Amino acid sequence: MNDKVDKDNVMVVKAIGKSLKSSPQKTNLVLGLIRGLKVDKAMNNLQFSRRRISNEILKILKSAVSNAENNHQLDIDKLFVKEATVGKSMVLKRFRPRARGRAGKILKTFSRVRILVQEKVDLEPNESKNNNNKKKENDGTKN
Repeated sequence: MNDKVDKDNVMVVKAIGKSLKSSPQKTNLVLGLIRGLKVDKAMNNLQFSRRRISNEILKILKSAVSNAENNHQLDIDKLFVKEATVGKSMVLKRFRPRARGRAGKILKTFSRVRILVQEKVDLEPNESKNNNNKKKENDGTKN
């Protein structure tokens, strides 16, 4: 549970879940539901997801949000999920007896989840108006 600073002095807060009992492939399907979303919408998606691993991912996301609020005094309403990645953790190897003295290998995979949340930076109203005016001027000169 560390934090890092981006190039633009925007605080990015991280939370990590190690050794989640689900394969990385299945976990990545759930993480795809929350990438790039606002935190409240992402929590809502995870809460109503029918997949078993979504409860564990919800805990990790709540941990990232509480880190942002308590450790870095970021506004919860402006937070969004910047990145949600999954990697391989340990693998339990088990064997199942098969016919004629053989054995079938069973791999029980674990996942490692990393979620980064960041405060969304809104453009100042003056900057957005200037950008719109420049676009209109450019459109007029091209015609």
